[in-house]
Amino acid sequence: MRFRSIPIPIQRSRLSFRPVILILLILGLLVYLSPANLFSEARCNAFDFRSGNCRAGPPVTAHGGANDALLKQTPTWPPNQSLRVNATFVTLARNSDVWSIAKSIRQVEDRFNRKYGYDWVFLNEKPFDATFKRVTSALVSGKTYYGLIPPENWSFPDWIDQDKAKKVREDMAQRQIIYGDSVSYRHMCRFESGFFFRQPLMMNYDYYWRVEPDIQLYCDLDYDPFKYMMETKKKYSFVLSLPEYIETIPTLWDTTKQFFESNPGHLSPHNSMDFLSDDNGATYNKCHFWSNFEIGDLNFFRSQKYIDYFNHLDQAGGFFYERWGDRRKSQLRYV
Repeated sequence: MRFRSIPIPIQRSRLSFRPVILILLILGLLVYLSPANLFSEARCNAFDFRSGNCRAGPPVTAHGGANDALLKQTPTWPPNQSLRVNATFVTLARNSDVWSIAKSIRQVEDRFNRKYGYDWVFLNEKPFDATFKRVTSALVSGKTYYGLIPPENWSFPDWIDQDKAKKVREDMAQRQIIYGDSVSYRHMCRFESGFFFRQPLMMNYDYYWRVEPDIQLYCDLDYDPFKYMMETKKKYSFVLSLPEYIETIPTLWDTTKQFFESNPGHLSPHNSMDFLSDDNGATYNKCHFWSNFEIGDLNFFRSQKYIDYFNHLDQAGGFFYERWGDRRKSQLRYV
């Protein structure tokens, strides 16, 4: 007997993934557009900044405008004052920098300061206008203070030969040395080297964090660097080290050596000579760190040893006869 198989018709059911994919796309779009509403901490990116979706601070548009209502909003996270150190952020800026510094403040607040509410000091050689004060004070979770730099801290000292200084700038311009022809850059470097920490507003603090316009913080900062500096007795912190343009500081090393030869008691036993020189101090190896993102102990700069060192360099005239940078001095002070 033969058996024949009889085909049985089977209807295959189709399972559609289109609704699932659509739901996932919608959820992903919501997460991207409104991260602050879905997570306990702020997650900000360039789109968030332009559209105003970061939870901390007001929206600032690409055109430099601001939403007045949101500028008046209160911080999402109350400042944790019990954990704070006596510290402040400090920014040297002009009124025209308002939207650039607004972006920087937004970064710092979203990534760190909304949890602590540290103050912010703004310094300028000219009075800050109402717009600058309104925008910055609305963005900062702590208190904001605005200081006017006195003319003697932002001008040529009496002992500087301005004709000689002008010829130096013209020569550097011809050689295309960066900022070589800039007068304001030299005033800034001298101010940051010897005067910012002595401004009346800064005298209220022990630590500072320097913030420049247009900086970015790419990660949340889950610890307090001010507290770390205090607990570990650190004096200075920087983020980037690279070779200096030797054309801008041809006599700085020799001027520094002259100072320590005349003041041997100012030489730190815990110095950084190995970082600065490859031949036990005979020559400078050009290693230096950038100061536009730094954290430091203000009492270190206020010490008599540092003041003596700065005064020695200031009298030498290298800020204007060459183009000495602003924190080369704090670096060399560690020798």
